[in-house]
Amino acid sequence: MAEAIQKKLKAEVEKYAQMQKDVSKSMSARQKLETQLTENNIVKEELDMLDSSNMVYKLIGPVLVKQDVDEAKATVAKRLEYINGEIQRYESLLKEMEKKSEKHREVLSSLQQEFQKAQGLAR
Repeated sequence: MAEAIQKKLKAEVEKYAQMQKDVSKSMSARQKLETQLTENNIVKEELDMLDSSNMVYKLIGPVLVKQDVDEAKATVAKRLEYINGEIQRYESLLKEMEKKSEKHREVLSSLQQEFQKAQGLAR
């Protein structure tokens, strides 16, 4: 009996470890989004200081291409909207993963107790 519980416990530990890796990847992706959000907010602030008579250039590959100030502002606003949406998506994903992780910890704890009881009975 103890062997069966031990195998189940090992499988659950492996699932939990994979879940923790997924959480780590999601947190890393969220941090990258936070960095992009900060950078784009700085760009937005700089663009807000300009008027339509100023020149704005966009880097496309190795070439700087002239771009309308209003078009650049709209592009940055859309990018900010997208990044904020992705951050919210990752927030909800991380909350969901945390709930699953908590349930998994409870399962692991009960399996460990079962295993310890089974070992005690086997002796």
